[in-house]
Amino acid sequence: MNNYVGKSVARKDAKEKVSGLAEYAVDIDYIPNLLSGKFLTSPIAHARIVSIDTTEAEKIPGVVAIVTGKDWPVKIGLYAGDRDILAVEKVVWIGQPVVALAAESEIIAEKALSLIKVEYQSLEPIFDPKKAMESKDILVHEKMVEYNHSPAFNPIPGTNIANHFKLRKGDIEDGFNKADEIFENEFSMPQVSHAYLEPIVSIGHYRKDGSIEVWSSAQSPFTVRYLLGITFATPTSNITVHSPFLGGGFGGKAGLNFEPLAVLLSRKARNRPVKLMLTREENFRSAPIRVGMVASIKTGVTKQGKITAQQIKYIWDSGACADYAVNVGRAAGYVSIGPYDIENIKSDSYTVYTNKPYATAFRGFGHLELHWVIERQNEIITKKLGIDPVAFRKLNTLKPGTGITGNQHRLREDAGSIDECLDKVWIDLSPKKDKIKSFDPWIFRGIGIAGFMKGPAQPPNSASSAYVKFNEDGSALVSVGTSEMGQGTLTSLAQIAADELGLPFEKIKIRGDRDTDRDAYTWQTVGSRSLFMDGNAVKNACINAKEQIFETVSQVLRVPKSDLTIKNELVFPRGEPWKHLSLSEVVMGYMYPSGESIGGPVIGHGTYMAKMTILDANTGAGNPAIFETFGAQGVEIELNALTGEITILKLVSAFDIGKVINPQLCEGQVIGGSVMALSIATSEKLQYSDKGDLLNPSFVDYIISRSGDIPKEFITHFVENPQEDGPHGARGIGELTMIGVPAALGNAISDAIGVEIFDLPITSEKIWSEIQKQKPTLISNLKQKMMEGI
Repeated sequence: MNNYVGKSVARKDAKEKVSGLAEYAVDIDYIPNLLSGKFLTSPIAHARIVSIDTTEAEKIPGVVAIVTGKDWPVKIGLYAGDRDILAVEKVVWIGQPVVALAAESEIIAEKALSLIKVEYQSLEPIFDPKKAMESKDILVHEKMVEYNHSPAFNPIPGTNIANHFKLRKGDIEDGFNKADEIFENEFSMPQVSHAYLEPIVSIGHYRKDGSIEVWSSAQSPFTVRYLLGITFATPTSNITVHSPFLGGGFGGKAGLNFEPLAVLLSRKARNRPVKLMLTREENFRSAPIRVGMVASIKTGVTKQGKITAQQIKYIWDSGACADYAVNVGRAAGYVSIGPYDIENIKSDSYTVYTNKPYATAFRGFGHLELHWVIERQNEIITKKLGIDPVAFRKLNTLKPGTGITGNQHRLREDAGSIDECLDKVWIDLSPKKDKIKSFDPWIFRGIGIAGFMKGPAQPPNSASSAYVKFNEDGSALVSVGTSEMGQGTLTSLAQIAADELGLPFEKIKIRGDRDTDRDAYTWQTVGSRSLFMDGNAVKNACINAKEQIFETVSQVLRVPKSDLTIKNELVFPRGEPWKHLSLSEVVMGYMYPSGESIGGPVIGHGTYMAKMTILDANTGAGNPAIFETFGAQGVEIELNALTGEITILKLVSAFDIGKVINPQLCEGQVIGGSVMALSIATSEKLQYSDKGDLLNPSFVDYIISRSGDIPKEFITHFVENPQEDGPHGARGIGELTMIGVPAALGNAISDAIGVEIFDLPITSEKIWSEIQKQKPTLISNLKQKMMEGI
């Protein structure tokens, strides 16, 4: 075997991307007879559709097709079929597509849209998720009982509750009775945008024979294919989905988005293909966003710091549709207590409809939000009890082989160690050293830490497959279903294949685009599952290919198959490399000097199934994940008490990922994820008017971190406690890289100045406001010192 695993080899897609050769969905304009698609959206958050008049638009030369919701009144969605392709009876958020058309050019399409008239009858909207959860009068979806739902979810008809997940363990009242102290708090996070660089693009072609071909900026093309089959009542064998390189996704392109609308327009446009390209503003208003959250938490602890009981209620604001958001609430629900071993738990996770843009998956899948709650609560507890924050956490953390999760499932013996991660981060934050004193008395320094865990959120029957096909010169093509959107997984999979097949890394080809007719199947590209699931499938495909190779070589060399190995493109008996055949002599079939041939073209196939169980509907008991990756993150900050401004001096991370396949890729993930998390923690928030209109639908007003906001120093540690059934012992890392940052920042502010923050984002204005509320004398004292210094 070669030794590419563990090395920082260059990305497979690097040259294509830096040279501009990588093709994205927006670049696909060469399909013959391609039309431009546009849609008209609702200007009202909640209303009945009285009438739609398209008469004047139909008169515009170059308009080929116009469709409304009544042309195809099918509800779509992965876990909850609650979303119209185009609004049918009523609209449920400002920005919901109502009418769409296809025209010879985008200019014609926009002109025609301006002539369409829609009459609405306003209904009372509801925007507050807490009020929506209690409401029986204002319902976003009155007909929820008629919707299709995955059996894993529990919608409550007659309410706005799209799903209720329950986690129960032990006796919650007994746990609180054993506590010396009880802490109760409420925390929140707003809805935010995925802020990916590439807006959504979907091209649909409904052919005369009923077959469907789609090109889309989709994370999970096989899921798109499956759901299109349901939407248009056709076998998946009639559907082909192409997914080129993605300009970011972060979960926002994970489900079914605008593909059905592009197909529907093509069907109406006499089978001409139609391209929908969302503008940035359309992407903000009409495409999915991240859920908002409000959580109340009650924790019982002993004086020594042992947690005796945890009671939590999460309310997830899914916006107007919850087809993917229900699974965010479910996944956060079954990990709702974080990486801790607590005997008595009562947790309820509600996914709730409101009249705001609809939510979907987002990097972290609810775990960044829930750890904001858990780890801020833990910091408040440690301050009150006067206990070291790391010692408190380690007293309560899950231990490999003995810890019992909130799902009443015993942690694997090789699950990894959060304690090691906490220790590494805490040492680098140097809490025992004297804090460096600033010349200015209004500048305070603080440190904060947060621990966390996450595994992929996927059903027990989720699967991955791969195949390895050899070429005449002994090089190989690896095919997987995982999409490439910047995370670098395909490079890591190529490293695994190179080592397994004894080939140079350069002789492994793995394409960056996806084609459901050509590529091996995978369930979805979400949840940091791909390296583990597809990595195992690739490894198994390589093993299968080697079996075929060894079968041929054993006959030629007259040695048992079990004695053979592959190294440096040669197949030979172990210890006797001089008795070899080259791969190029074997992989297309071996021909003897006489002309007789054996074997044949080698194509190895491999699969991997998730090892999980269905969770109990009343308690959440079971095994919800194929692995749990543990980690810790910490920050050191400077805080200006007079302005509320903070400067991140240092960001420290540690993750137990089993095995580092590619250090450079992992470090890149950590830096990217951490900066994204800091942006969410300090500035990002979708803001609405009192009528539900989005006020900041652009990167001018929706503030994301700039280069000047990046921490001055990054320190990253990778702990390698391998998991036996992972590829080379590896676990996923991608989403983990951001989960602990917001809580660590909040904890650092608490350490610096003694002010507690309960809601994100933590803007300088918010810090200043909380200092005035919680520390009013501090400001007056500092102002006095300023005056004395003048």
